[in-house]
Amino acid sequence: MAERGQATVELIAALPALLLAAAMALQLLVAGYAMTLADGAAEAGALALASGGSAAKAARGALPGWARDDVSVAVEGGTVSVRLRPPSPIAALADRLAVSSSASARAAR
Repeated sequence: MAERGQATVELIAALPALLLAAAMALQLLVAGYAMTLADGAAEAGALALASGGSAAKAARGALPGWARDDVSVAVEGGTVSVRLRPPSPIAALADRLAVSSSASARAAR
């Protein structure tokens, strides 16, 4: 009889660790998605640059609305670099998980 409810007690004790593991996994998935978005934005910027358009405008336009506030776009020569901070409840963590991507373009002849 003394063991009755033991599983419930163990679940309650383990719940914070399970929630932390789930939050970490979700944050890493979001960072991976941000990398995919940064790749696409850099490519869009490079294509715009090659056709004579605004690389920064094209790169920002390739991102969903939530990402446009956390992105920086740099154009240097024929290279477009995009740095994107993934969303995170902890700002310092978002800074550390920021992803970067770059794409190069040559002007059409």
